[in-house]
Amino acid sequence: MNTNQKSKTMNKFSTILGIFLVLFTVSCEGPAGPPGFDGFDGQDGLNGQDGIQGQVVEVDGVNFDYDVDGNIYTSLITFEDVTDFEVFEADAVLVYLLDGTVDLEGGSTADAWSQIPQSFFLPEGTIQYVMAHTFVDVELFIDGNFDLSALDTSFTDNQSFRLVFVPSVFANSSKMDTSNIGNVMSSLGINEGQVRKIDIN
Repeated sequence: MNTNQKSKTMNKFSTILGIFLVLFTVSCEGPAGPPGFDGFDGQDGLNGQDGIQGQVVEVDGVNFDYDVDGNIYTSLITFEDVTDFEVFEADAVLVYLLDGTVDLEGGSTADAWSQIPQSFFLPEGTIQYVMAHTFVDVELFIDGNFDLSALDTSFTDNQSFRLVFVPSVFANSSKMDTSNIGNVMSSLGINEGQVRKIDIN
C-alpha cells in the first residue's frame, strides 16, 4: 500500500470512529436517578419590625409657674397624663409651640407650629422657650435675659404645645426635617385626624 492509500484508509477510520463516539456519547443518557437528600434547615431569621409607631399629642391649657430665684418660668407635662404611648429612653421627643394661625387662600386658616427652642425678641429683651425630657415627662422653660416677673401672660398662660414621640429606630436612621411638624407627621404616617388632643387646664 502506498502512502496515499494509507492516508485515505486512516481518514475513513477516523471518520467512522468519530461518528461512533458521537453516537455513543449522545445515547448515554438514561432515566434520571432518585433525588438526593434535603439539606439541614438553616437558622430562622429575625422577625420583621412592626411599622414605625409614633404619636402626636396636642396639649392645650399649659400654664407656666414663675421661679423668682431662677428668674425662669417652668411647666411639667407627665407623659402618662397625656398619652398611653410607651416612651423609651432612646426615643426622641420633639416639642412644638403654637405660634398662632395663618390665613390661607379661600378664607381658611391653619395653625402655625414652631419647634422648641423658640426665641421671641421683645422691647425688654429676648425670651426663649426651651425644654428637657426624660422617658416619663417633658419640662418646658421660658428663659430670658431680663427680669421675667412681669412677662406678659400671653407667653405664660393657656399655651398649646404638640409633643411628637419618635421611636429611636426611626429617629436614629431618618434624615427628616424636624423643624417642620408637617414633615415629621408625614414621615411617621400620622395625619391631622390622628393627633390626640388633651386640655390639661
